[in-house]
Amino acid sequence: MPEIQMPKLSDTMTEGTLVAWKKKKGDQISAGEVLAEIETDKATMEWESPEDGTLTEIYVQEGGKVNVGDKIAFIGGEGEEAPKQEERPKQKEEKPKPAEEKEKQPQAETEKPAPAEAKQKETARPQQKGKQQEVQPKEEKPEEARVKASPVARRIAAELGVDLYSVKGTGPEGRVTETDVRGAAKSKTVEAGVSPTGKQPTRLPLQAGESARIQLSGMRKIIAQRLVESLGPVPHFYLQIDVNAGPLMEAREELKSAGEGADAAKITVNDFVLKAAVQAAVKVPRVNASFDGDAIVQYADVDLGIAVAIEDGLLTPVIRAAQNKSLREISELAKGLAHRARNKRMKPEEFQGGTFTVSNLGGMGIDSFSAVINPPQGFILAVGKITKVPVIDDCDQIVVGHRMSLTMSCDHRVIDGALGAEYLKELRHFLENPALLLV
Repeated sequence: MPEIQMPKLSDTMTEGTLVAWKKKKGDQISAGEVLAEIETDKATMEWESPEDGTLTEIYVQEGGKVNVGDKIAFIGGEGEEAPKQEERPKQKEEKPKPAEEKEKQPQAETEKPAPAEAKQKETARPQQKGKQQEVQPKEEKPEEARVKASPVARRIAAELGVDLYSVKGTGPEGRVTETDVRGAAKSKTVEAGVSPTGKQPTRLPLQAGESARIQLSGMRKIIAQRLVESLGPVPHFYLQIDVNAGPLMEAREELKSAGEGADAAKITVNDFVLKAAVQAAVKVPRVNASFDGDAIVQYADVDLGIAVAIEDGLLTPVIRAAQNKSLREISELAKGLAHRARNKRMKPEEFQGGTFTVSNLGGMGIDSFSAVINPPQGFILAVGKITKVPVIDDCDQIVVGHRMSLTMSCDHRVIDGALGAEYLKELRHFLENPALLLV
């Protein structure tokens, strides 16, 4: 059986944080069973064991951060033992040498002290060391070491102002989990008080008038990096249209009245938008492309990215070869991917790649917005909510109409204004004639 290494769970991941082990040393494990919770640069995800066997050894403890490819555990077969202690990989945390070298370097590089000065230093050093030994325990933070809590639980506790000493842990060996912290915050049973060490716990947000500094998670760092990479080098321009959403609403009501099948989940307006975006890209294939140095790559398949908001940021699960999927299939795949994204059960291949993305904030009450392109994709489509507005019909009468705003953010290196307008023309045609999406 091989030693288990830190997996590469995203295309941009270089290191990962071992948030929590779901199994203990000595547990029997089956391939596909959840082994650990790992924070990548995009999300905190549950990671499944690639092997059957016994979790013989754990090399990286919870909260440890290691590079992709570093050994984190050993899963052994029957009678198989983990490598000996000296063969085990060293964790990133073990770096005491630089500090020791800094203390020794000045003594080696500077001139030798005079005999009188040397005697004073020799007699003074033991006293200084003794003082350091007395002071160090006071500088430590024992409240952080004594409370068993996952790194995520500590972070959430700091954000919500929850004293971990007041929370009863339900995890292994009484460990405080994220659920425990959120439950304590919701019930408001955690009272402000002093920890057993006599120190006030750190609370965020702080009192009125005070600012809080929240450390970026790996995911927020990569989001910031990707936004700079997108808005900086990528020349954005924007095209916006309003679509008559009346036919969409009617089609939705017809499906609803027809029952949609006893076992079938309902098809939403967003599902129609996703299908229409795909069909329009089939009609205008040149928008399904990306910029690649001295060339434009035009993709054969429409790999549709769907923006899904999660607790720590944003994920974009991908429906592969969406041009071959029916409206019902796209609806079911989109709901399944979104559910797994929010529950940290996605596989790396499910959110990597994508030829363009659809981001819908209409359900959150947003009328219209401009989204940032996810490189190297050529465009992203931003969808606003459906609103009732007064419109003039074919008889020049003012009637109540339904309108939906769509904004296309384009990479000008790939898509020109006329090409983007052609795509939006096809998109409007499909959305205003939703029966075409059912065939």
